[in-house]
Amino acid sequence: MSQGVVIGFWLGLAVIAANLPWLSERWLWVITRKGRPKPFWLRLVEWGLLYGLTVGMGVGLEYKTTGVVQSQDWEFYTVTLCLFAVGALPGFIYRYQLRRLLEQAAR
Repeated sequence: MSQGVVIGFWLGLAVIAANLPWLSERWLWVITRKGRPKPFWLRLVEWGLLYGLTVGMGVGLEYKTTGVVQSQDWEFYTVTLCLFAVGALPGFIYRYQLRRLLEQAAR
C-alpha cells in the first residue's frame, strides 16, 4: 500500500471517529443510559478518547509505513486536535441544530 493511500485511509477514519460521539446515544457504543440522552460532557469525553485513539493509530501507521516515528512537538497535536474538531462539525450540527429543525418540520 502506498503512503498516500494510508494517509487517505487514516483521514477518513479520523472524520468518522470525530462524528461518532454526536451520532450515538450509547457510551462507547456499548453502554445504554436507560432512556436518558447522553449529556454533553460525556460526548466530549468520548470525543477526546477517540482523538487519542486516532492519534495512536496514526503513529502506528507511520511506523508501519516508514519504519520510524518522527518526534512531534506540541504544535502538531494542537493542529491535529483542531482538525479533529473541524471533522466533528457535521455530527455536532446534526445533533444540536439540524435534528431539532427536522423534528419541528415533521410536526
